Amino acid sequence: MNRKHREPLIHLSKRKELAWQKEWGIRLLAIVIALIVCAVVTVIVTGIDPIGFYKTMVAGAFGTARRRWTLGKETAVLLCISLALTPAFRMRFWNLGGEGQILIGALATTACMILLGNKLPAPLLILIMVLAALAAGAVWAMLPALCKAKWNTNETLFTLMMNYVATQLCAYFIIVWEVPKGSGKIGIINQSTEAGWLPIIGNRYLLTILVVAILTIAMYIYLTYSKQGFEISVVGESEATARYVGIKVSKVIIRTLLISGAICGLTGFLLVSGTDHTLTTTLAGGKGFTAVMVAWLAKFNPLGMVLSSLLLVFLSQGSAEITSIYGLNQSFGDILTGIILFFIIGSEFFINYRLHFRKAAK
Repeated sequence: MNRKHREPLIHLSKRKELAWQKEWGIRLLAIVIALIVCAVVTVIVTGIDPIGFYKTMVAGAFGTARRRWTLGKETAVLLCISLALTPAFRMRFWNLGGEGQILIGALATTACMILLGNKLPAPLLILIMVLAALAAGAVWAMLPALCKAKWNTNETLFTLMMNYVATQLCAYFIIVWEVPKGSGKIGIINQSTEAGWLPIIGNRYLLTILVVAILTIAMYIYLTYSKQGFEISVVGESEATARYVGIKVSKVIIRTLLISGAICGLTGFLLVSGTDHTLTTTLAGGKGFTAVMVAWLAKFNPLGMVLSSLLLVFLSQGSAEITSIYGLNQSFGDILTGIILFFIIGSEFFINYRLHFRKAAK
């Protein structure tokens, strides 16, 4: 028996590249819808007025000068890590070792502060600390890059395992340098002399924010207008094409990961010398993995990462304030953050694809 072919009710088609205004318009619409859903969930679960709820969230991030500076610092640190991962991600090298590369950079910075703090003038000491952090992070990222280039190893697993090695190295040296003995922590490094501390310009977070701002512009120019940025894009699209046009893929992989690791090492330096002045195994605070989402949401555009970093830090600080003020479980704040991120991620589907509905037959 013959059956008439029936078209599906819905089918998808790939969109042409949208203007950036339309892309961000779709994302903002997704955020608005997510906030409405969060308000409904809040009223149902807690009975709290959603308007007061969101006022508390905004106050948690912007309510005081101290909170605003903290927001700026946390955004800058997250953005710096995202910038570090972006060249590798554009090349389709999935560097998930940001946490380890940050810790190694922080460990190198700490070693310089403890061993050379009272022996060198401040400018020379800080210069050595910066170079040590950059070199340590670069070497830590280069190891999986070499194995990928030579033997095509799995960079995802390799970089993840390097995180655990870096964490244990830091744990070992924390015990070696612990103050006081038996405490299991270093404490504030050079608290009396402040040797190796970055100078304070207006606010102790301002210098870190300025460094990351300059780095953001530099990374955008590097990836968009430089020859090396072009080579990274070609290798990411197709290694075969890159080889055909004469690009040495192995060289590009190693060079790009050296840059990626060096910037992660710089992040470790900024955390130890600029803001925290100590070393712990949780210094990065999971930002090495959060930065993956920041980079992906911005489609590996350094300028777009400023907004995505700010959004994630705002959600984190706002959720913490909500749980504190209303006496809620921390998990409830995480649920609301998850809902918002779910809608933002879902908006990428509508940016990349268009839905077509079957018209009713006459």
